[in-house]
Amino acid sequence: MNKFMMMVPVFCALAMFAQAGEGGSAAKGTTEINLDDLKKAVAEKKVVLIDCNGSGSYAKGHIPGAIDFEAAKADLAKLLPQDKAALVVAYCGGPMCGAYKAGADAATKLGYTNVKHFSGGKSGWQKAGEQFETADPQKK
Repeated sequence: MNKFMMMVPVFCALAMFAQAGEGGSAAKGTTEINLDDLKKAVAEKKVVLIDCNGSGSYAKGHIPGAIDFEAAKADLAKLLPQDKAALVVAYCGGPMCGAYKAGADAATKLGYTNVKHFSGGKSGWQKAGEQFETADPQKK
């Protein structure tokens, strides 16, 4: 076996590790929330969701009640609850996406102390058979 063939598994492992570091872990100060806990919080209306996928994606479908981070980031402080201990969950496309970090970091910088990341993102929500809301892009 040549040296290149022996190195392929090492490169694959390094690539997986690098991707996990980019999108597979929570932003500084955030922890993960699992699907069941998120579904419960959504059903009980005990969570503020921040969709970090961009306005085009948001319009096509988002977890019910989510804020469009791209459109709202300048006014995020007005859209989040006054209670800085409220549960705030940022999400993006799925486990390998790191876009959620901007929303989580913005909430943390505003003083929110219970900021979490739903790593399943849109793909995990859909895979679980959960419904999306859509937004009319004409409404601003």
